[in-house]
Amino acid sequence: MIITGSGEKAFVAGADISEFVSVKDNEGETLAKKGQDIFFKIENCPKPVIAAVNGFALGGGCELAMACHFRLASTNAKFGQPEVNLGLIPGYGGTQRLTMLVGKGKAMELMMTGNMVGAEEAKSLGLVNYVESPENLLPKTKEILNTILSKSPVAVSKVIEAVNTFYNHQKNGFDEEVKLFGSVFESDDKKEGTAAFLEKRKPVFK
Repeated sequence: MIITGSGEKAFVAGADISEFVSVKDNEGETLAKKGQDIFFKIENCPKPVIAAVNGFALGGGCELAMACHFRLASTNAKFGQPEVNLGLIPGYGGTQRLTMLVGKGKAMELMMTGNMVGAEEAKSLGLVNYVESPENLLPKTKEILNTILSKSPVAVSKVIEAVNTFYNHQKNGFDEEVKLFGSVFESDDKKEGTAAFLEKRKPVFK
């Protein structure tokens, strides 16, 4: 799946702040929990989900992009968590995922200042994998996705699960990797993939 914005101006410019006015003070946790639950579904989706970020990815938009398995950005992309300007903090997983992706020091700076970073800086920080021209953003994203789609869907889903376990402090990532490797080792896709390799042909995964 590819998640992208309509047009070149914005991926997602953030929440409709006017809606916050109608949210009661004691409903903040419920609002954050709902957002996190949705983004966990994207992060843990067994099928690849790639963000093609065109334009602004701010606040919840940046959090949505970070919930995807990885990101490509157009040259005009801007990333930021400006919640401090509203007297808030990121609530849809941004404090955790930004720290995982760019490291504690830079995450602290970006969230405490509310400053934005452009596409090239986002790439140098590890926030995005590629920077493309606006017209080449979707073709490049589809090219990568088509490469992934030629691989074993069982193995791809287990890669997602295993890598996500690295950030789950309630599980030992190495133990989980052993378990997941064992499950794919028994799969029909593994049998087909190894047979095709030895027979010097392209695998046909089911």
